[in-house]
Amino acid sequence: MQYVPPMAQPVKSARHQQSTAGKTSEGAESASSRRAAAQRLTMRRKLAAAAMDLFAAKGYEATTVDEIAARAGVARRTFFRHFRSKEEAIFPDHDDTLVRAEAVLEAAPAHEHPLDTVCRGIKEVMRMYAADPEVSVARYRLTREVPTLREAEIASVARYERLFTRYLLGHFDETAHRDGNDDPLLAEVAASAVVTAHNHVLRRWLRAEGKGDVEAQLDHAFAIVRKTFGTGFGAYRPSTERPTALASTDGQVLVAVTRTDAPLADVLHAIEKAIQQD
Repeated sequence: MQYVPPMAQPVKSARHQQSTAGKTSEGAESASSRRAAAQRLTMRRKLAAAAMDLFAAKGYEATTVDEIAARAGVARRTFFRHFRSKEEAIFPDHDDTLVRAEAVLEAAPAHEHPLDTVCRGIKEVMRMYAADPEVSVARYRLTREVPTLREAEIASVARYERLFTRYLLGHFDETAHRDGNDDPLLAEVAASAVVTAHNHVLRRWLRAEGKGDVEAQLDHAFAIVRKTFGTGFGAYRPSTERPTALASTDGQVLVAVTRTDAPLADVLHAIEKAIQQD
């Protein structure tokens, strides 16, 4: 192999220097945003810990926002910068977990079945609970005793379900739907099934005092969901790139041509489309 000496580096233009400075500024701003988010979450958890201590000692109804703020060593206005009410204070991580779950969906690889993506996304919720089993178990007991807290928890779960339903609804063939495809129905049912499977495993784990390999249990539950719904919808993720699989039929013989690296979902979709058009 012939050695080729490196080319001399060109002198950086003023525009390039400005661009580099802009990227540096953006990086600094991003780091600042991450620090601010971390500080926000730390304060929310501190307020939540104070609230849980007081709820356990005095009871939920007898505890005031002022007492929670005082226990956390902050002013009342600081409490209301983070929570709208005292029942919200025992769920400090849901907002951030929702953001992380959404990030999983947005970064999903093109070849991944959308149902698998949703299952990975909701694992962020389980990891939130599993990060501190003792607190999670105490919170579970409290929500069983206080209807207001139970309602707040249900509202939080509904946010995840809406997120996953929207995602699944975005991954089916609109043309097939107009021809009578049931994908929208299956997408909503599947999203509910994923959330229900997660909640079932979570409740079982909490009732067992947070003992056991909860992620393994969750994987087992998701395997059941995939087996039930995995081939019923969303097997095709629309792409703007050249098709990786094509199929045609003359009524008796079906011919399919695919790339060797074509996702199975693309191959199945091409075959299904050819059969429907026959």
